Amino acid sequence: MSRPVRPDRELMPPQGVGPLWFGMRLAEVAAALPDLTALRRFQADPASRRTLGVEFAAGRAEPAVRTYFVDDRLSCVAADAAHGPQVTLWGRQLTGRVPDDLERFLGHAHACEVVDVSYGPRGNPGVDGLGLVLRLQAVADRVVTRPVLVGRAWADPVHRRLGRRDPGMRMGGLHVARCGCAPRSRPPPDHATHWGSWRPPF
Repeated sequence: MSRPVRPDRELMPPQGVGPLWFGMRLAEVAAALPDLTALRRFQADPASRRTLGVEFAAGRAEPAVRTYFVDDRLSCVAADAAHGPQVTLWGRQLTGRVPDDLERFLGHAHACEVVDVSYGPRGNPGVDGLGLVLRLQAVADRVVTRPVLVGRAWADPVHRRLGRRDPGMRMGGLHVARCGCAPRSRPPPDHATHWGSWRPPF
């Protein structure tokens, strides 16, 4: 799942990833991504206009990075699986990879007590201490990984805010099951969300 030019971006928890540092303003993010252009803006949270999403692209129809701002400060970064940068952690590539391979990688780190892995309602593995969630994205005829990175200053408040509403749909999601524990689901499967005309951006 690579393309001719796919820049490497090292995850540096909890500060940021590559040239992006959590807490940056939009103009600073745009300056740090000179090879990308802002494709569109969107409301990232149906319950609050404080959260702005901005999609950066390498071309007119190739989204590469989605950034999220809370009160005009960068709080979350999501790399597109097909066109986004190759995010790495400890030398391991996280973008556009086979989900099972990365799950085993995180599971091994969890077993060695290097990180504490947990699972969200969608079954996505993540590491709270790193602000990392590995989500999935359909690309061509397969499903591959799309890393979502959340700044520590925003991770806990976001998790607490979503804990009683609609966990897992935006930002880093809410982890509700620890590795090795029986998964729980919250909200229940028949839960109906009321977003009005708002729809998730992707």
